[in-house]
Amino acid sequence: MNYSPKFPVKWVKFMVMILSIVSTGIAAGWTDIPRLSPTRGIIMEDPDLLSSAAVSDDLQTCYYPQTLDHFNYQPQSYGTFQQRYVMNFKYWGGANNSAPILAYLGAESPLNVSLTAIGFLNDSAVSFNALLVYIEHRYYGKSIPFGSREEAFKNASTLGYFNSAQAIADYAEIIMHIKSKLRAFYSPVIVVGGSYGGMLASWLRLKYPHVALGALASSAPILYFDKITPSGAYYSVVTKDFREASESCYQTIRNSWSVIDKIASQPNGLSTLSMIFNTCKPLTKSSELKIALKNMYALAAQYNSPPRYPVTVICRGIDGANETQDILSKIFAGVVAYGNLSCYINQQTNESETTEGWRWQTCSEMVIPIGIGNGTMFQPAPFNLTSFIQHCKTIFGVLPRPHWVTSYYGYKTYSPEIW
Repeated sequence: MNYSPKFPVKWVKFMVMILSIVSTGIAAGWTDIPRLSPTRGIIMEDPDLLSSAAVSDDLQTCYYPQTLDHFNYQPQSYGTFQQRYVMNFKYWGGANNSAPILAYLGAESPLNVSLTAIGFLNDSAVSFNALLVYIEHRYYGKSIPFGSREEAFKNASTLGYFNSAQAIADYAEIIMHIKSKLRAFYSPVIVVGGSYGGMLASWLRLKYPHVALGALASSAPILYFDKITPSGAYYSVVTKDFREASESCYQTIRNSWSVIDKIASQPNGLSTLSMIFNTCKPLTKSSELKIALKNMYALAAQYNSPPRYPVTVICRGIDGANETQDILSKIFAGVVAYGNLSCYINQQTNESETTEGWRWQTCSEMVIPIGIGNGTMFQPAPFNLTSFIQHCKTIFGVLPRPHWVTSYYGYKTYSPEIW
């Protein structure tokens, strides 16, 4: 049977809206490539927001027996695991009306986070009578191969099935399964994702054009590989955000790093810094403090959205400090404004599955060379590929493939410097 897509005129309007959306995405990190989740800022700034949010009764949780390895015919490749996806039929116009399907592609976090944090999908579903589908990324949440998280993350052999190519094949298979099950052969599919999820959306549309009519890839740094995008572009945007919020705040941050270095070089300097910043445990080196501050600024810029506008919050704290206070006391006032805690900088935290999973992804294929160039409010810190490769080899015993993404998915222009 020929299933040529047929859809109403108002769906064309949605495609036009997608093409008009422009978004800039940034992330934070120093030695590790930063996470790119569209929901991390909500979790970091208000952890109770998501945990207390009621999951709609309209959501139906399903599991699909997903193929372990889509690209190999060895016997072990035919193994399966239960991959979670969730559907919301509340607004769907039905298969008989060729009503559209919006498929949210889960990024590097459990699916339950996205269900309560991504409002764009619900708004669009109302306007276009769309079926909402949320699909969890393999190795996150409840979509764990090999029976348990412990087995799945056991070593590089079990983690070897954990990559973007397998993930988008998962999504394609589930989407086709849903369309077949619902007999929604003429319902156009738009895949949606933010940051890393946006990269997956664009790549799925590229690799599986018969599955998705279009992709909305918000804040997706698909060209931040090799030397296509300048390495320091990310922190230039962070700096721009703070400078636009407050010139004096920007200058204070920019001047603070040398003061930290000066104090750290003095006898008992680390104790002094620990006291100034009310650290949860004594600093053992000044880089602990500088990395924490840099990550805070970058995270604030990445999620500088209403109603809180965290960049403005930090700058108000810094600018609002007593003028007679020293520069680091002003910086600490910004830290407190960002999150009023009992102690700061080096809190004891348990490594989440998201952190562990993203570390593997960046040490295998997601080698995004984010560094810090000159002319920002930070101290220069170029991305060092040699050190990064050695770091990953130490952790996982495997070497990253920094050119794989551009080889497999392509890139905008050819630059001989890439190779």
